[in-house]
Amino acid sequence: MAQFLAITFGLTWGIALLVIVFPDAVFALFGEISVANPLFILAVYSPGIAGVVLVLFHHGRVGLIRFFRRFAVWRAPAGWWLFVIAGIPAVMYAGAALAGTIRDPLPFTSWWEALGALALALFLGPIEELGWRGLALPLLQRRFAPLWAGLILGVVWAVWHVPAFLIGGTPQSAWDFLPYFAGVITISVLMTGLFNASRGSLLTPVIAHFQFNNPIWPDAQPWDTLLLAAVAAAVVWANREAMLRRGGGVTAVLSERRRTRARAVASIPLA
Repeated sequence: MAQFLAITFGLTWGIALLVIVFPDAVFALFGEISVANPLFILAVYSPGIAGVVLVLFHHGRVGLIRFFRRFAVWRAPAGWWLFVIAGIPAVMYAGAALAGTIRDPLPFTSWWEALGALALALFLGPIEELGWRGLALPLLQRRFAPLWAGLILGVVWAVWHVPAFLIGGTPQSAWDFLPYFAGVITISVLMTGLFNASRGSLLTPVIAHFQFNNPIWPDAQPWDTLLLAAVAAAVVWANREAMLRRGGGVTAVLSERRRTRARAVASIPLA
């Protein structure tokens, strides 16, 4: 876990430090910071990079193939798929209705622009899941019950975003940190339940991450966070036996050699 955190924070916070200390040089080489800036993309990809690098280092090419096989694990209870596909949009629009922003126009001038934003959202934030749920959550669940593992990872995930609030041009630079911090922790708990219900799937958290970041949802802060917190509390209560029990979550990093099963037998050192 320490190796994962070192790579993840080292890349993201190192890039942020360069932008803060040497802004003119960075902007001259890479342009102004935006979601399309290569440095911004590299910083966002750092958890995924860390996950892939560590799996490759500890388990080689065959291990990496088995790691990526977790994208083929898609079976999850129908209720979870319903939440990912329809529940998340429902929460966002309900929150926007409470916030009075549901009638706000979309921030796109054409459907081509909206399509580009959707493509960027699909291939930007969800790559983080190769690290957060791909590696970090299974490792944490070897030591903690799923609820505590999800909360710990949520705090780490939220703190990792801090540089985005300090640098202009990032989406977070215009947001309030505390509601965002609470929202990330809430989403982490939900993603923990989804991850365990889908038996360690990489596909389901990637799709859920995209849905949470979907650029076509209206601004619903802070009501979206409050509604998601209510959903998270319901999930924890309904699954309290597993969520509060050490060993109640998926601890595998690699899928078994047979594609038909999602359980894993390999491990990565925790130190």
